Amino acid sequence: MPVRYLFLLLLCVLAIGLPGRPAAARQLPPDSTLPAPRAPFVVGAYAQGSIILAHTYAIRHLVASHPTGFEVNLQRQTTGAAPWHGWYKFPKIGLALTYYDFHNPVLGYVVSASPYISKSFSRGPKHDFSFRLGAGLAYLTNPYNQETNHKNTIASSALNATLQFRFEYDYALTPHLGLLVGAGLNHYSNGATTKPNFGVNLPSVVLGLNYYQQRSAPRTNANAPAPPEVGRTFFNVSTSLGFKQRTEGDKQKYLVHSLTLAVGRRVNRKSNLLLGLEGFNDRSLQATLNDTSRAGGPRPDVKKAGIFVGHELLFGRLAFDSHLGFYVYAPYKSSTPYYERLGLKYHFTNLLFGAVDLKVHRGAADVIEFKIGAKL
Repeated sequence: MPVRYLFLLLLCVLAIGLPGRPAAARQLPPDSTLPAPRAPFVVGAYAQGSIILAHTYAIRHLVASHPTGFEVNLQRQTTGAAPWHGWYKFPKIGLALTYYDFHNPVLGYVVSASPYISKSFSRGPKHDFSFRLGAGLAYLTNPYNQETNHKNTIASSALNATLQFRFEYDYALTPHLGLLVGAGLNHYSNGATTKPNFGVNLPSVVLGLNYYQQRSAPRTNANAPAPPEVGRTFFNVSTSLGFKQRTEGDKQKYLVHSLTLAVGRRVNRKSNLLLGLEGFNDRSLQATLNDTSRAGGPRPDVKKAGIFVGHELLFGRLAFDSHLGFYVYAPYKSSTPYYERLGLKYHFTNLLFGAVDLKVHRGAADVIEFKIGAKL
């Protein structure tokens, strides 16, 4: 997954933000107690053209075609119903449905659904320059099959995760119709749940139209005060489960379990910083050790422990999380001494949260973790 560093950079852009021109919309007084006006809809339809990025030698035989796609999406313009709307200069929240034809019988087609957030950097009476970040699920019609489709080294399962980011520029043709051009990247991968899984990256250009129910929507609570949690320390305890396949030849799915203890601090309106300790038990490592060890010989412990530093970019109850960790206990040397994690976290209540994370070793997906935890 070579897009991870760009993904982290773009999260930093969202966290810091860029100064933009004030919108021409009628601005209501910045009183955080005012009710938010109605959130208008935006409907979009875009054509996409792409290339397949040859990020590893194992997929170079698949990069000759030029995939094309089509997207429809439904967005809502935030107007101040939650404090974070104003902190991020009133982003749009949407759901995109995307179809891609790889124009290659080995790869087939892919359809995906991606919730996303779109943050404006510059907004005026007739233009809107924004960055969009989304994640969701994708279905590939022609995954790897050892007997019938062994050349598809991109994905060996029909169900995959998708990550999408894009810079977009919308220009108003009429009060309700906008012309959109954009450039970004679509990524599809199953997170090593099934192998082979080299994933696919599609750098894309986008051209389409947006229909605005109300282009210049009124907004309120632009200067909502910082939450009382800023500057406070908290503790997280969580556990996760995941499943992974060792090789193409071994079809068994092995359980991966972790336990995490972390201390965090809300440093500003948009960010939490974390420091944590966690332990891992990957059953696939035990199977590999059994296959490679001599009978009666010493066998190292396959369990691992690590420490990590992390950041959470906050959008109300939702957060994008990114971690960098180092193994401090790893008798069985099966990977790099460090790991990374990218994911989505959602607080169901002030106490209980859930998360879906992708754990990575030096660009290679290790496992998708499904996490449940508590904030104390």
